[in-house]
Amino acid sequence: MELPAGRYRVGEPGEERTAELCDVLVGRWPVTNAEMARFAAETGRAPTAKLADPGLADHPVTDVSLADAEAYCRWAGGRLPTGDEWEAVARGAECRPFPWGHVFEAERCNSADSGWGWTVPVTAHPQGASPFGAEQLAGNVWEWVSDRRADGWATVRGGSYLDTEWGLRSSRALAADPARPTRTTGFRIAIDPRREA
Repeated sequence: MELPAGRYRVGEPGEERTAELCDVLVGRWPVTNAEMARFAAETGRAPTAKLADPGLADHPVTDVSLADAEAYCRWAGGRLPTGDEWEAVARGAECRPFPWGHVFEAERCNSADSGWGWTVPVTAHPQGASPFGAEQLAGNVWEWVSDRRADGWATVRGGSYLDTEWGLRSSRALAADPARPTRTTGFRIAIDPRREA
């Protein structure tokens, strides 16, 4: 999905700021187990992600390290989105608290309130799409972004199937150890459009 260049409000309430962003293409869905398996097969890389169950092929990949997420993105011709890009895609120009609007609606995402207790296919909640058409930006899995903190930790966005409303807000960013992948963390790709010289 395309995020047009422009100025977007990002950040937690009371700490909001304006981010000036270039246009970027951001994956409609998180990267799936099937896509990560193809990457592993074609590159010979053995990712930390658990890819054994074919029944989960269309679920977002989990247990993926930041290094493997970055390697996948390079292989696919892209990169991880920045935190500001990720948030702008999720919130839109209206600066919505949730991708679909201003009120939390559990049926629009996979969260602790859904009762599933595990990931769902990336196409399971089209009614939870952001203003730019990106899906699964709230719940299902946290997603790595490229931001690094001063202590060396990385950042994840979006909440997971274990999180409730507060953790699923589009402005929410969580510190994560880049060396310790978890069963609630995946990622999506960003691609910079080619510009004429």
